[in-house]
Amino acid sequence: MMSPKQISEDRGSPQFRQTPLQVIHIVGNFMRIWSVYSMYRYLTQTGASVVLFIFCCLVPSSILFLALQKPWKGRPLSNQQVVPSIINGAITALYFILWGKGLKSCGPVRALLAEYSGAVLGVLSAALYGRRSHVWKKVGGLIAMLASFYLLSQGWAMATDSPFYILIFLLKLFLSCGISCLMNTEDKTEEVLGVKEMVVPILAGILSALRRVIARRISLKNQLKRRLHAITITSATCFLFPVAMWDFIIGSSSDTTLELPFSAWAFCSTILFGVILIFYVDSIAEERLHMVFSSPRHLLVASACIIVMEVVYKMNFSLPGFIFCSLILGFGIYQATSLERSNKGSRISDPLNGVFDEQVEMQSLPT
Repeated sequence: MMSPKQISEDRGSPQFRQTPLQVIHIVGNFMRIWSVYSMYRYLTQTGASVVLFIFCCLVPSSILFLALQKPWKGRPLSNQQVVPSIINGAITALYFILWGKGLKSCGPVRALLAEYSGAVLGVLSAALYGRRSHVWKKVGGLIAMLASFYLLSQGWAMATDSPFYILIFLLKLFLSCGISCLMNTEDKTEEVLGVKEMVVPILAGILSALRRVIARRISLKNQLKRRLHAITITSATCFLFPVAMWDFIIGSSSDTTLELPFSAWAFCSTILFGVILIFYVDSIAEERLHMVFSSPRHLLVASACIIVMEVVYKMNFSLPGFIFCSLILGFGIYQATSLERSNKGSRISDPLNGVFDEQVEMQSLPT
């Protein structure tokens, strides 16, 4: 049996203290991915406008952020912090538009995995500021990421288009029906997306990484980051307003959309989990777990949540194909965001920050 002293030492260990935070990170990402699937079902079944849906979600989100953070109180914010936050709001608005378009056209699996395309900024960082010995490693990671996105566009994560599923299907047909049954079967495969359709969610992932980098650069303190994020979301809502009104005017002449019984859940889950909760969860992961968004660990959590939601929503899903694409993407991210691991005991940094700045000390880890 373990002595009370050993139990107290285990509870005081850093790994034990991080366990509740890891649980919060997993649950927060699961709820956010759940909101993405609810949003996808709502958009596909009702034919609603992506821009209007996102705008209707950002309006209450910005109000809640302003009410929670109160950026007008406390130490006054300088123009060097407010102006970049407003510009970051424009980038955030463009990100939401592209990501919503990609979600509706490509599906949740491709849209969620394409968010990790922001790791290409690590390749750009190495090409501009890094050592030449590490450039080829990052370029190899970029090639692996592009290969993963290409396989996703060809339907490897879909049951009807995955080569793993096709091999099993052909084997069953030969064993049960024979060649004649194979020739008479109907083609139930869905249309495979091209590379052009994947460009939209990939660009959205790069913009997402860019807005995170800008947010880290202008706010080194947690409280300051939250106040500036409220300004960023409010700015994004303002930039999205004319686009949403134009989309509303253009679409007003078309047929009215059908009401979905769970539309309230789609809006509420996107507001609470997809915009508000995920911000605080990612902040905790960065400042306490030292886990940035474009990292293999984050991809592992997201992949597990995606598998659960694909099974629950009974999507056209191929588990072997999805795992294969995720492994290639994780390897690419690992290579593209590789750091100086010999000094990881004394330094920790986000490889995306290398586009703008050098590594920072652990005490001033940007959040």
